[in-house]
Amino acid sequence: MTHYSFNVNGTDYTVDVPGDLRFLWVLRDVLGLTGTKYGCGMHECRACTALAVDEPGSTLNPIPFATCSTPVSDVAGRNVITIEGLAHGDQLSPVHQAWLEVDVPQCGYCQGGQILCATGLLAANPNPTDADIDQILNICRCGTYYRIREAIKLAAKKINGA
Repeated sequence: MTHYSFNVNGTDYTVDVPGDLRFLWVLRDVLGLTGTKYGCGMHECRACTALAVDEPGSTLNPIPFATCSTPVSDVAGRNVITIEGLAHGDQLSPVHQAWLEVDVPQCGYCQGGQILCATGLLAANPNPTDADIDQILNICRCGTYYRIREAIKLAAKKINGA
């Protein structure tokens, strides 16, 4: 086994695991961060989404990635935000707030991945159109897609100060 170092939610970690171990299992089983969910294991449902960021603790230029299909060796040296790291203490992110205000969650299983994908979209495009939002391909078995779209629009307003 090899040592892999990375930063998750502002904390540096070094793990001794096989390089091909999927990062999802490192998060859940090694680090105990269980907010990132296993859905399909094939990068299709996106329940396992995390964000790769430029600097630890930053949300600048976050890039959503599927932890279920990403080996830990690909994450070495990177900075990652999971759903646990998106809020700052008791202060929810604008996307979290919008999710609650629009009443998006039903079962909640896929919500972490959806919120992180929405966060990535809004960082890249602070005023997304419906077509832009529809490019987020997270699967929600509860079918809350309309409310997800409305929550992303509300989060955009919050972020833009409108």
